[in-house]
Amino acid sequence: MDQRVHVPIDDPNADTEWNDILRKHGVIPEKPPSPTPIIEEALQEAIKQAHENRLEGKDLDELEALEDDEDEAFLEKYRKQRVAELSTITKASIYNQVYPLQKPDYARDVTEASRKAYVLVHLTSSLGTNVESQLLTELWRDLARKFGEIKFCEMRADLCIEGYPERNTPTILIYRNGDIQKQLVTLKELGGQSTTLEDLQRLLVDVGAVKDNDYRASSSRPLGSASKNLRGSKRTAEDDDDDDWD
Repeated sequence: MDQRVHVPIDDPNADTEWNDILRKHGVIPEKPPSPTPIIEEALQEAIKQAHENRLEGKDLDELEALEDDEDEAFLEKYRKQRVAELSTITKASIYNQVYPLQKPDYARDVTEASRKAYVLVHLTSSLGTNVESQLLTELWRDLARKFGEIKFCEMRADLCIEGYPERNTPTILIYRNGDIQKQLVTLKELGGQSTTLEDLQRLLVDVGAVKDNDYRASSSRPLGSASKNLRGSKRTAEDDDDDDWD
């Protein structure tokens, strides 16, 4: 009767001559391929793409500033791309301001208008002490100037919906093709009293109102007139006491 021979194996994954012999005779399994080459290839590809896309999000002034550092033909490609984008944006920019709403005209100015463009409605607070609503009013103006192809509207919440709770303001309603695509009750989801223009730009990208490669949305330079003291102010107790639904 054959007796099973115990073959000493210190580390079956080690690159040793002994392990090579054992693998050849099927005593231990073949060593799995090293993931290192795959990882290195992926890193190199990521670096390559990052280099090729290094001018994404830069406007014409920023491209001009890179004339001494970048290949002229490469820069010219991006200049033409930006000029084409600006031309398209200019043609589509027909709003460029915040539109006050009246309840009798809501269906025409919002629901029907959303069949042609994205329409964003800010339902404002009726109180002068609601910091988030004040902040959003300022940011709304900045967005309207920056994204003229989107219609930005504003209306007091209690005049739009009778009995609408003050604690739910500001409310953002995003319309497209006659329907509400998204709604946000207060700015909590965006950053509360610290909400910035960039936060709202990301929202526009998320809902599809602005393309994710739109250089306007990737710009970190503030357009805003929203004052910092609004972000730093503390809400008073009045915000939570009035007009709440039980």
